[in-house]
Amino acid sequence: MRIVSLLPAATDIVAELGLAADLVGRTHECDWPPRAVAGVPVVTSAGFSPDDLSSREISAAVGGAAHSGSSLYALDTEALGALRPEVVLTQDLCDVCAVSYAGASRAVRVLDGGPRVLSLEPRTLEDVLDCLVTVGELLGVREHARERRAALADRLEAVRERTAGRRPRPRVVAIEWLDPLWPAGHWVPEQIAYAGGEALLAAPGEHTRPMDWEAVRAARPDVLLLMPCGFAPERTLRERELLTSLPGWEELPAVRAGAVWVLDGPAYFNRPGPRVVRGAEVLAQVLHGVAAGAPVTPAEAFRLG
Repeated sequence: MRIVSLLPAATDIVAELGLAADLVGRTHECDWPPRAVAGVPVVTSAGFSPDDLSSREISAAVGGAAHSGSSLYALDTEALGALRPEVVLTQDLCDVCAVSYAGASRAVRVLDGGPRVLSLEPRTLEDVLDCLVTVGELLGVREHARERRAALADRLEAVRERTAGRRPRPRVVAIEWLDPLWPAGHWVPEQIAYAGGEALLAAPGEHTRPMDWEAVRAARPDVLLLMPCGFAPERTLRERELLTSLPGWEELPAVRAGAVWVLDGPAYFNRPGPRVVRGAEVLAQVLHGVAAGAPVTPAEAFRLG
């Protein structure tokens, strides 16, 4: 089956199902698994270079604080048509972070053969795992998808069991954008809960909005997690002064305890794909020093010095 993925998380799912060889098109941000996607044609581009802009400038460029402006993705409809896809995977969860279902549907309407467009809209960890089965059914590997879902669910439960008796449960603020400040919602509060923490400023499944710095100060988190959407850890480090220069930074319990962590957001927290399970395993180590899965590497999580 000829698959085009217009969502990095969907590419992760296709790979998890063992069907990466069926990918004939992807986005410019689909980077996992590296070897499997390296030779797959790219059908999207960014309207600007995020590396050349600050967090505030990126936010303004995509429509400001409402997070509902134009997408970062431009779709090459000519290239898409040339690939003759049978299935196009996209999303309708965020207007900024990927090609939307509406945009993808408009693009394929003129293509011969009428490819099937599937929109993924997970908001919780269970939704993320269910997407694996939804995609698997469409791609003809339903039973394998159910097996992979069960294996991922078992890993999550193992994280819960290994952190269940740990006390105290640290109070955690997770930040997915630095300027304006934006708390991480959707599945991230659940990742924190599985790892033995208490998520502040966002509820499970919530599509969050920008917050004032005073909200973070008032919450007095024991742990602060920095996981900006789309930023590799080294990019987060480049902009750390956006936080460290704020009034009262040094007074935060998390800062005083040396419990400010930089995480790989795109790999384990921002994208609703199978690797969110690894994100929970990483947090078990971060919050309680509990080993879950493979050892956590500095590329996955490190303290902000």
